[in-house]
Amino acid sequence: MHRLWLTAGLLAVAQGALCVHAQQFPQPIPAGQLVREVVYNELRDHERHGYWHYWVQRRLQQQTQLEDQVETAEGPIARLSLSNGRPLSPEAEQQEQARLHRLITSPAEQEKHRQEYEDDEKRIGRILALLPDAYLFEYEGDENGCHRLRFRPNPAYPPRSIEARIFHAMSGTLWVDARMKRLVRLDAHVEENVDFGYGILGRLYKGGWFKLQRTQVSPTDWKTERLEVHLNGRALLVKTFAHETSEARGGFLPVPAGLNLAQGVAFIEQIHAQAQAQTQPALITPVALTMGH
Repeated sequence: MHRLWLTAGLLAVAQGALCVHAQQFPQPIPAGQLVREVVYNELRDHERHGYWHYWVQRRLQQQTQLEDQVETAEGPIARLSLSNGRPLSPEAEQQEQARLHRLITSPAEQEKHRQEYEDDEKRIGRILALLPDAYLFEYEGDENGCHRLRFRPNPAYPPRSIEARIFHAMSGTLWVDARMKRLVRLDAHVEENVDFGYGILGRLYKGGWFKLQRTQVSPTDWKTERLEVHLNGRALLVKTFAHETSEARGGFLPVPAGLNLAQGVAFIEQIHAQAQAQTQPALITPVALTMGH
């Protein structure tokens, strides 16, 4: 389920995002065709994206974590920096160092890391590709250089996977940069319960929602800036689950393309050492996670 929530986060866009261009644009093409062009642009640019270093702040229930993250050719590498606003304890520091050491010395860990990265990349592509067919779109107006579109499930679309069934149960609003035809923001909520195995295997309850905000960091790259996920359900008749995540990212700086895992770990450990030598973490500027529904 963790990967499913990750995928949801990669597709949604959070409240308060502004499109890059203030100019207003006409509605040149049908809304469905616009979404197809947006998906094409997202998939094309995702395949040839740049590589970035940034901070990530997460709030999980009552805990807040701040980590440094660098993207490599073999997947992103994260290094925990602060926990609840405080530096890590000596024991936690040792655990982080040991975890990163295993990553660069264990072929099994490296293969697992690469496989998870490849699986996530494929999952992103699958979910993006279903958007034009799984939903019906209509223009709602322009806002700060964005086309704003409402979407609802397409009753003629037959979802054939758990991922598709969950996303097909959602409705919401989509914001698209009118000039560049890129996904800027998407707010979605679960309109109805989603049963798995006729409700025997599990159920995702209606009323859940997620939001995510994206920001342009280069002429072709857009990155997730804010994320909210609030989903509730039940698995195997009795086990209930809840996923409550608030996440913010920032401080995006380009790094050389093609870093391998060992180079990525060396890079992030150097950044961490620089942060420890200062009163404030280097290149890390956490923000308050206050997005509401």
